[in-house]
Parts: sequence; structure tokens; C-alpha cells
Amino acid sequence: MQDSEMMARIAGGQGFIAALDQSGGSTPGALKAYGIGADAYANDDQMFALVHKMRVRIITAPSFTGDKVLGAILFEKTMDGEADGKPVPQLLRERGVVPFLKVDKGLEDEADGVKLMKPNPGLDALLGRAVAKGIVGTKMRSVIERASPSGIAAVVSQQFEVGEQIMAHGLVPIIEPEVSIKAPDRAAAEDILLAELKAALDGLPGDGKVMLKLTLPTTADLYAPLVDHPRVARVVALSGGFTREQACRELARNRGVIASFSRALLEDLRADMSDEQFDRTLGAAIDEIHAASVAEPAPAAA
Repeated sequence: MQDSEMMARIAGGQGFIAALDQSGGSTPGALKAYGIGADAYANDDQMFALVHKMRVRIITAPSFTGDKVLGAILFEKTMDGEADGKPVPQLLRERGVVPFLKVDKGLEDEADGVKLMKPNPGLDALLGRAVAKGIVGTKMRSVIERASPSGIAAVVSQQFEVGEQIMAHGLVPIIEPEVSIKAPDRAAAEDILLAELKAALDGLPGDGKVMLKLTLPTTADLYAPLVDHPRVARVVALSGGFTREQACRELARNRGVIASFSRALLEDLRADMSDEQFDRTLGAAIDEIHAASVAEPAPAAA
């Protein structure tokens, strides 16, 4: 049974979801952007300790509360860690922020225009631990590099198959078939993806809901049918390589879609900032992303 109180917040809350789930492959880049170079750590354990410290600084900042941040997506090591002497998911809940967990194990090599998720034989055990720690939902990412009908169908099929496994644990899956903004036929890929997602949602068994995390579309409001679908709790958008300014501008053009940004949220934060400067900078980013997430698109010209 999906958590009804948390689901109501996800579905109806006014805010956005912070993506704090950089994994092994993306962590060095995240630390570098934060002002910590590779010479600051000698191994993966030290690297993950540094990024955990960065994440704790974010989620314990005065500006990071449920007033504007609906949820936060965590990396597994962050879920298992502590902040202010409390398990991270517990602290987030106390601050009104719904905790999510990244559960995929990375991507396969590109084939047929897409990158499927790698096998994840330990998923059920991870989901069991997540439930015990108070996690409400999960996130898993695939990538679409070109408008391949068979490739995109395979991505959606895999995502929903794993999504049903996640829902069986009472968690809400965030299904993320990212369309690369560098795809040469991006608009066509988005059209194919929309059709595949609608079909998968229509065929979804049971009565649980999913969330969708999608690249901001080339055509504004392309994903409106997904926003309105009865099996969708929320449609969120990834920043996908856009700057925060670009991502917020594109987001505000799409009715009912809220942000789930990572780089665009963190791009101005630096390790050497004072706590006051850090919170002020984070608060400004939160305000900007929140405003774009709750904005109503201007009506089309007659």
C-alpha cells in the first residue's frame, strides 16, 4: 500500500523535488562543480564521504524545507547515512520533505538508439531496506539517444516492468526515460515516447500510481496527457544539461509539470562558502525553481 499521506503531498503539493542522487559515475563532476577537485580524495570511500557531507549541508540548510521542496531523491549511501544525528530519511520527513531513493545500477552501452538499465538482481533486498528506513518512492533512469521506435519501446517496457516490482513493495516509482537534449531527432523521440508511455499507463495493473521524470519537451505541454492520466501521481522534469535559467524558462511553459533538478539546483554552491552565504545561495536557487514549478503557462495567442 503506497503511503497515502505522502502520496497526497507528492500529488498536490506546491513545490519541486531536489535530485541529490549523484552516483559513482557522476560524483566526481558534482564535487568538482562544488569546488572539490580529485586531489582531495584518494579512493571511492573518501569521495563518497565528501559528497555525503555536501548533501548533508544542503538538506540541513535553513532554506531546505518542505515549504518549497516537496521531495528529495537520495543515493543509497545517503539513505544509509545520518544528518544532525538522525537517519537522513527521518530528518527529511521531519522537515516535510518526501524521501525518494535512486535504485538503478547504471546504464548498459547504447544499442538501438537507447541505453537500457543494467540488471539489478539485488533490487528486492534494497527495496525492503528502503521501506524500513521510511523511503516513500524510488527513481530509475534510462536514456534515449535517438528516435528509435523499437529502442524506446524497450526502454518503456523495462521501466514499467521494474516499476511494478517497486510498487509491490508499497513504493511509488519515478520512471525516468530521459531523452537526450543532444538527440538529433529529439522531437520525434519525444512523440514516440509519449505514445509508449500512454500505452504502458493504460495497461498498468492494480491501482497504484507512478511518477514520470521526463526531459523538458521541445513542444510546450506535449506531456499534458500524462499530467492528466489517472495512474500518474506527478510529472517532474529533469534539467538534463540545461542551466537553471534555461531549465526554469522551459519548465514554466509546461502546465502541471514540476522540477526535479540536480545540477541546475546546485550549480552556484561552493564548498568554501560560509554557512550564511551557502544558505542564501541555495535559497535563491530554491526560490527560482519553485517559482517555475508553480507557474501557470501563458495562454496561447489567439
